[in-house]
Amino acid sequence: MAGLLDNVNQRTQMVGQNRLELLLFQLKGGQFYGINVFKVREVLPCPGLTAIPHSHPVVRGVSHVRGETVPIIDTGMAIGRQPIPDEELSESLVIVSEYNRKTQGFLVRRVERIVNLNWEDVHPPPKRARAEYLTAVTELEEKLVEILDVEKILAEVSPIDDNVSESFQSTLDTGGEAAMRVLVVDDSSVARGQIKRCMEAVGLEVVICNDGREALQYLESLVADGSAIHDHLALMISDVEMPEMDGYTLVTHCKNNPGLAPLYIMLHSSLSGVFNQAMVQKVGADEFMAKFNPNELAERVMAVMDQQHHMPS
Repeated sequence: MAGLLDNVNQRTQMVGQNRLELLLFQLKGGQFYGINVFKVREVLPCPGLTAIPHSHPVVRGVSHVRGETVPIIDTGMAIGRQPIPDEELSESLVIVSEYNRKTQGFLVRRVERIVNLNWEDVHPPPKRARAEYLTAVTELEEKLVEILDVEKILAEVSPIDDNVSESFQSTLDTGGEAAMRVLVVDDSSVARGQIKRCMEAVGLEVVICNDGREALQYLESLVADGSAIHDHLALMISDVEMPEMDGYTLVTHCKNNPGLAPLYIMLHSSLSGVFNQAMVQKVGADEFMAKFNPNELAERVMAVMDQQHHMPS
């Protein structure tokens, strides 16, 4: 594993090219899973674990990693598969990652390698029982790779309060039905639900798309008759990681289309790291916000809409 994740920051040249890099891993059995390299801090042998009373059953314990106390989640157990036996922990690995402003470790049996893919080759998951824990699937060397919905796992393991404080729940006077409509684009059902509830709490109507390609087709249909995009939508909140077309590529297409370019676009992602601001500027998004703080999101969206309402027409 030495050097496997070296120079991850150099991989940002893929942004806007609808590409991603996955770190492939396995649990018990031969199935391959993937996690976006940008979410990975490091991969290390399973450290000593300290059990935490009353913690969620899939949390095998906590460990100190580089001065930080990190919960270690049994990934297989979290998606309804068999846990890694205690006697095999010393032979297992932990993928230390950042999601939604928090650090956690995912216990896996083995890590394979990093692969470079086109998002067009990544598709929504099939409709079956365990697919509820997937955001996407792809095929590699005639083998199926399943991309886990980590946001769903974390929402079950460590639920957050996704309600907007009463101080933010107000009726926006933005002048017109279209100005009250927000497009939300995200492949995670959990994330879509969180953002939808947040926007509705401040009086906004929400339109949902599940990936960038679906969103682009929807947006292009709105302005196909020559109408202005602001006649239909106030702004768009988009995830970054999505099958078919990622958020960066979606933004690039929008900003290159004169009919869509005026639309305010916020990238709202569980991806962490300082590179995000540079990437936002590269593709032309209006801003980036890390998931998920409902009050921060509500406050920022209300500020954007208020600013647009008071702009000279």
